[in-house]
Amino acid sequence: MEGTFQKELLGQITDLIQKETKTETLIGKQFTLGEFTCVPVIRMGIGLGAGGGEGSDKNKGSNPGGGAGAGFGVEPMGFLVSKGDNIEFLPTHSSKGISSAFEQMPNLLEKYLTMKEKQN
Repeated sequence: MEGTFQKELLGQITDLIQKETKTETLIGKQFTLGEFTCVPVIRMGIGLGAGGGEGSDKNKGSNPGGGAGAGFGVEPMGFLVSKGDNIEFLPTHSSKGISSAFEQMPNLLEKYLTMKEKQN
């Protein structure tokens, strides 16, 4: 009985990991900002634990038991930003946190507008 439970549990955990750790989960849906293509990138962590055992009591006999737990963590890492052949990674983590990514937006927009003016 105990071996069957553990095999089923392991199968369910494996299916969950395969489902949650696809590239589409870690790399977000791209979006366009002017001539720039932006793709969000996240970090995902998974922690798993399981255990089982059996105890016996002379009045109740043998009693198996088991348990399992899992934890997930998702954290934004930054954005891949591309224009033409240029690709740059803008991290969301710095001493200022996610605001550093937003601080880069004026620079990107300024570059975009400057290039647009030169084309006209």
